[in-house]
Amino acid sequence: MNHDADVVVAGGGPVGLMLACELALAKVSVVVLERLTDVDTTIKAGAINSPTAEAFYRRGMLPGLAEAQREAFERFGSFLRQRRAAGATGVKQPPKFAGHFAGIMLRGDLLDASDPDFDGPGPAAEVGLVPQEALERLLGARAAELGVDLRRGVTLTGFDAGEDGVQVHTSEGSLRTGRLVGCDGGRSTVRRLAGFPFPGTAPEITGRQALVEMTGADALGAGWNWTSTGTYAHGPLPGRILTVEFDGPPADREAPVTAEELEASLRKVSGVADVRIHKVLSATRFTDNARQVPDYRAGRVLLAGDAAHVHSPFGGQGLNLGIGDAMNLGWKLAATVRGWAPEGLLDTYTAERHPLGAWVLEWTRAQVALMRPESHTRALRGVLAELTGTVDATTFFAKKISGAGQRYDLPGSHPLTGRSAPDLVLSDGTRLAGHLHGGQGLLLDLADDGEVRKRAAGYGDRLRVLTAGCPERPGLAGLLVRPDGATAWAADSPGGPDAPDELDAALRRWFGTPDAAAA
Repeated sequence: MNHDADVVVAGGGPVGLMLACELALAKVSVVVLERLTDVDTTIKAGAINSPTAEAFYRRGMLPGLAEAQREAFERFGSFLRQRRAAGATGVKQPPKFAGHFAGIMLRGDLLDASDPDFDGPGPAAEVGLVPQEALERLLGARAAELGVDLRRGVTLTGFDAGEDGVQVHTSEGSLRTGRLVGCDGGRSTVRRLAGFPFPGTAPEITGRQALVEMTGADALGAGWNWTSTGTYAHGPLPGRILTVEFDGPPADREAPVTAEELEASLRKVSGVADVRIHKVLSATRFTDNARQVPDYRAGRVLLAGDAAHVHSPFGGQGLNLGIGDAMNLGWKLAATVRGWAPEGLLDTYTAERHPLGAWVLEWTRAQVALMRPESHTRALRGVLAELTGTVDATTFFAKKISGAGQRYDLPGSHPLTGRSAPDLVLSDGTRLAGHLHGGQGLLLDLADDGEVRKRAAGYGDRLRVLTAGCPERPGLAGLLVRPDGATAWAADSPGGPDAPDELDAALRRWFGTPDAAAA
């Protein structure tokens, strides 16, 4: 079949754009279909976790994240100044933020920074407060640099998937492709038309988040607040509010969110009768609908992000989970398209990402349960709030929320195997992340071992081989890093007798068969 593009991605939000960038980096032609004509400015996620920051760092985009965070901190400072000017008492800069669980804030000054799970991100650890809109703009610019064909204002209307390709139908005609990936959100058209099962739990709450212009806000508590009628949050940006009511899902999620609706909800949940909302700048509704497809692939059709899993936004996991899907899928799909993928490589996408998605669903369900406005839940919340005042509990929850310590169940006995590769500082002054900008795999020979380099011969542009020392980890002899940053093999010095064979197995498992002529 002649294809108009190797891959068509439905959905040009952060997940679809990240996937498209990964494919383009691997010289795979990709078309992105996005129904919106411009970047979505609706208020959504406000932060990223460690794996997401590392992913951008490894592709050379950390400066853009840092600038977006600087702007976010300026808006946070503006919120504090407005609170003080309005006469709100007790307004002060909070301790270093380490996340929250069900609105229970985690204090960064109680975090055990020596925990080994926090060791490794390098400069990426300094970036976190990045709004989704800024992330999408950064990825849009990156996609343009890489030559991604982003078609805005184009809607996917249907498709026909066969054994040799997919005919994709859009509002502007049809195109042929080898693979179709649905990154088109929680109400995914691709998922529905492909017939993916979507089991899970039905919604029980109505949540609203908005940026508004209002008066009477000085009577609202800053941060997260629980009342007998629900939960609300105020800040950390000027005019940002969030309410949660526990009396069922909204009657119509598609209806515009009005100032009257937001004002009524905020008054009901906060008990502040004098608050008035005069203008809605951005608003959205959400529920705790929690569902996940059992398999992220059906033949030539795949899903990523909210198309594969939906849940409430508590804990800020959704955007990050989707970026992780894109990073995991991108290089594997590219390898499949280019013809060098070892057998079963694409199947590892579901095998590795589904368990993380299932955990996020349970994590968000637990938070909804802990936010309910009834006496037994309030008592339990009090116990947990006291518990999170300890170093051990803060460290446990912060590791989960930040994604630190996430790992895939990969073959190999070394403690680093399956973990995000540490951002090693090498003897030539470079850092590991800087050698991943091209989206290839990386084999670090840290012991100047000719046998290691011999095993890596014949992989061409699939794999970079670098011999360098690492003074900060003199006991580490070698590291094999997949394109997504996961450690596929590691060995200490002196390596055991099986280390070369384990390396050979890892190379073939993730990078296929080397070219015999070059090996």
